[in-house]
Amino acid sequence: MVAEENLVGPGGGPPKERADAARNRTRVLAAAEELFSRRRPVTMEEIARAAGVGRGTLYRRYPDVASIAVALLDEHERQVQDRLIRGEPPLGPGAPPYERMAAFYAAMVGLLERHGHLALGAEIGRARFTTGAYGFWQAHVRALLAEAGAPEVDALTDLLLAPVAPEVYDYQRHQRGLSPEQITAGLSRIARSLLP
Repeated sequence: MVAEENLVGPGGGPPKERADAARNRTRVLAAAEELFSRRRPVTMEEIARAAGVGRGTLYRRYPDVASIAVALLDEHERQVQDRLIRGEPPLGPGAPPYERMAAFYAAMVGLLERHGHLALGAEIGRARFTTGAYGFWQAHVRALLAEAGAPEVDALTDLLLAPVAPEVYDYQRHQRGLSPEQITAGLSRIARSLLP
């Protein structure tokens, strides 16, 4: 028996998703989004039950809760990435490094404010460093540091990303009670001090 992901569809591309598989995927992602929004740990069993699918169906596509959160978060992160590459300054190209970094921080605060519950399910601890999104953010911040002529670019890159880790943002918002505006202002000060 050939694994589904090894099949080739017409024209050499991936096979078209079956209608029932597409319906199941949609139900799983909708159920998971709802469960994650309650800001508590979520289990695969809860997602399967809420989606009305069997655990085997769920595990066939998603090996764990984090992979479901990644699938949900991916589209939101791609939108920010597109704005970094093709958007208007200061988030997009054309502004000085400090302004772009401050705009990047503001965009990350917006992303975490709206979708932090997903990031907490997908990008905490060591898992954060293995996502494609983190690699993209890392390359962007490193390029801004290099453009600004900052010293110790490699050491500073991850340090500048640490304040927008999902668990840090969640702690500041929900334990310390800081507003998104307060967090953004603090992050802008970091950008101003390190990117002359």
